[in-house]
Amino acid sequence: MSEHSQEQEAAERRSPVKNKIGSVFIPVRDIEKARSWYCRILGLNEADCAIMNGHLCPLPMQGTGIILDTMPAWGGREPGGAPSIETPAFMLLTEDLQGSLQFMKELGAELVTEIEHDHWFVVKDPDGNKIMICRE
Repeated sequence: MSEHSQEQEAAERRSPVKNKIGSVFIPVRDIEKARSWYCRILGLNEADCAIMNGHLCPLPMQGTGIILDTMPAWGGREPGGAPSIETPAFMLLTEDLQGSLQFMKELGAELVTEIEHDHWFVVKDPDGNKIMICRE
């Protein structure tokens, strides 16, 4: 088979991996405390967010899911737990950016930034994960 034919065949093969994110994992140290905090900021009822296997808490989201996880297989059993997300890996959307910033301040969330470019800001969750809140 010629080099051109091999390249064309490889290009025509389709990946079995979907172009779709199922869920985003957030490393937490105290699954119950994290569930309470995220339920409060997302307006969810804690009773609808069961903790599974003692370390996982899927949150009912619109679109891509969030799973809080103490990550026992990824450093969660080490002193200090699994490393926090130091760079925002996803954004939560809002129609009221100023109101969201005020709400986060009232919750006592640690602000990383104020509103930037009239479009977004970043806070830390109780585990130090950086979370971006962005105007929809």
